[in-house]
Amino acid sequence: MVIPPPVKPPRIIKFLKPYVLKMHFTNKYVSAQVIHSPTATVASSASSQEKLLRPTMESTRDVAAAGKIGKILGERLLLKDIPAITVFLKREQKYHGKVKAVIDNLREAGVKLI
Repeated sequence: MVIPPPVKPPRIIKFLKPYVLKMHFTNKYVSAQVIHSPTATVASSASSQEKLLRPTMESTRDVAAAGKIGKILGERLLLKDIPAITVFLKREQKYHGKVKAVIDNLREAGVKLI
């Protein structure tokens, strides 16, 4: 006799998707992307290198630019029905400055962080 596995409600399955936020900061630009780790594909990304974003920013490398990238990324994630992500910080990254700006603006956009 085979016992089938329990069926999870669909609303819980949405929050269990393994999406990971990775950020990269250079001396000129700020970029952030959300990666779907099982398939190793980029689900969504935002960068201060994008031609449409550059005219609206005063600087492409400061904390304000990082905040704007976080807000835009959050809106793009919600358009793709990705309500929750996890944050992956590199060893040298601390929750301060540009990293904090990206993460806080993602939260304000409505994305939940696991």
